[in-house]
Amino acid sequence: MHSTVTETPVITTTGLTKVYQSRGRDITALDGVDLHVREGEVFGVIGRSGAGKSSLIRCVNLLERPTSGSVVVDGTDLTALAGRGNRAGRELRRARSRIGMVFQHFNLLSSRSVQDNIELPLEILGVSGAERSRRALELLDLVGLADRAKAYPGQLSGGQKQRVGIARALAGNPKVLLSDEATSALDPETTRSILQLLRDLNRQLGLTVLLITHEMDVVKTVCDSAALMKQGRIVESGTVGELLATPGSELARELFPVTGDASGPERTVVDVTFHGDAATQPVISQLSRTYNIDISILGAAMDTVGGKQIGRMRIELPGRYEDNVVPVGFLREQGLQVDVVDEDLPAEVPAQSNGAHGAALVKETVK
Repeated sequence: MHSTVTETPVITTTGLTKVYQSRGRDITALDGVDLHVREGEVFGVIGRSGAGKSSLIRCVNLLERPTSGSVVVDGTDLTALAGRGNRAGRELRRARSRIGMVFQHFNLLSSRSVQDNIELPLEILGVSGAERSRRALELLDLVGLADRAKAYPGQLSGGQKQRVGIARALAGNPKVLLSDEATSALDPETTRSILQLLRDLNRQLGLTVLLITHEMDVVKTVCDSAALMKQGRIVESGTVGELLATPGSELARELFPVTGDASGPERTVVDVTFHGDAATQPVISQLSRTYNIDISILGAAMDTVGGKQIGRMRIELPGRYEDNVVPVGFLREQGLQVDVVDEDLPAEVPAQSNGAHGAALVKETVK
């Protein structure tokens, strides 16, 4: 089965709030969060530490009880099943079994073998021993660890432990997989392999994946859609393509950071976003030749997102903006997103190094 993104939301939160009590004070971790994750997509929630990401993902499967608001997963209102007590009732436990969860620090039982760790949720659900064993071995093969069934967590690398964690999360044949900073404890190469595994599982099993992260590379590598969280609120969300095409998008700016200041007075600095066919066209040199102007490239960031080349470039044009209305119009006619940089705004996020595809800062003149 191949995953295809539909318009049907499989995870919906409405007005979700979570308030914690700490030393007699109320601390609001979630402040009216509305989230819509479509069936079959990989959706990333990104934000800094303390933004509310972990509270959000733990409220989606009701490991944390929301203070108010609702959570609907695959048509079931989990908040309605929660009841008033602290212990989850039978119906909530059954609904939760259709939601897999992958943790940052693996959460494997050191005294159990790899196979026994994967069988644990099935054991809790009352599945027979023979069926548990068959399912565990099938999942180990799926995550590339068929030869490690009898090993113990202490004998595995971090990446292998996370693969076991993913296999365990899939034991109940979930429709939704939640990933709580699943790669933040791993080195870059292992992170890439785990992200590729999540993307493969999304496509092969038709899984909907909701992941939280503080790493922009994770969003670039695997996400169809993303949301930016700040102080318990979602301040931006949409498909990655939509965000890149949104003027002034903070997420787009952080995904593809470019820097550079005007070289002098009466210069126009613009950020140009390339995606689709435009990413491979020599648009800047065409602009220079067509209008016989010198264009300085102050910075550029290029990467591959969802198999497509996407990039942003900061360029400087001679003269004030009023003098450059026609050249800017030319760029927009080529299907490019063009944002004029207001020099009174704070400095942009510094460029990040992202390996071979990373942000390349250059300064050159095109004639």
